[in-house]
Amino acid sequence: MKRIIALMLALLMVGAVMAACGTTTSNTTETKAADNKDTKTVDAAKDLANVTSKGKLVVGITDFEPMDYQKDGQWVGFDADMAKAFAKSLGVEVEFVEIDWDNKILELDGGTIDCVWNGMTLTDEVTSAMLCSDPYCNNAQVVVVNKDVADKYTTADACKELSFAVESGSAGQEQAEAHSFKFTEVKDQATALMEVASGTCNAAIIDSLMAGAMIGEGTGYAQLTYTASLNSEEYGVGFRKGSDLTAKCNEFFASAKADGTMEEIAKTYGVQEALIK
Repeated sequence: MKRIIALMLALLMVGAVMAACGTTTSNTTETKAADNKDTKTVDAAKDLANVTSKGKLVVGITDFEPMDYQKDGQWVGFDADMAKAFAKSLGVEVEFVEIDWDNKILELDGGTIDCVWNGMTLTDEVTSAMLCSDPYCNNAQVVVVNKDVADKYTTADACKELSFAVESGSAGQEQAEAHSFKFTEVKDQATALMEVASGTCNAAIIDSLMAGAMIGEGTGYAQLTYTASLNSEEYGVGFRKGSDLTAKCNEFFASAKADGTMEEIAKTYGVQEALIK
């Protein structure tokens, strides 16, 4: 009799365990379903209406002088000022959001930002993931080293012995990979320069426009210079695939070129020679 009671108790315990497991599975499924319902979808074809409705254009940037950088607590620079002018043409304010450059596509597709406007090189990765504006600036990726060794590293082949700092997910990283350089990924191009100045890395790869503004005589990096140019490229503004803001941006660019606004802003930051005429 005792054996029968023990067996019955054991069967009841197994049933309870199975029921509990069944409940857990059901709850997990419901949670996943709830999560799926909360997944945000962005209708890019209505970007202009959404921007107008919320009264602001949210622009993804990084600290990148002379395109986007802070002065007296405000974002300024050629790209920053152009973004402000574009927002004004739409009748809205502008909001700058500092992003992780490596996550720019995720930020854009997720609706956190409305566009990426930050001296962005029109690489294959960028143009396949975003609907980009017409190019507006010429640029190149250049090697930055200390002045006292600059004459040794004037070609890409000579630079192969160096250790580089590059912005993660940038055109600089792309060139480092293309030339089989040894490199460390850092937050942004400004950090890459700091790595060279501190001696943590031998060199950095940054945009030529940034190099012209931030290194050499009269700057905070007077001991640095740039040597080899690794490529030639163009800048554009990135919007979501299918975004109706892209056409508006191109119309703004055409107007800003025609009335001299673009060149006037470019002269403020010394990048007028890089403008695509």
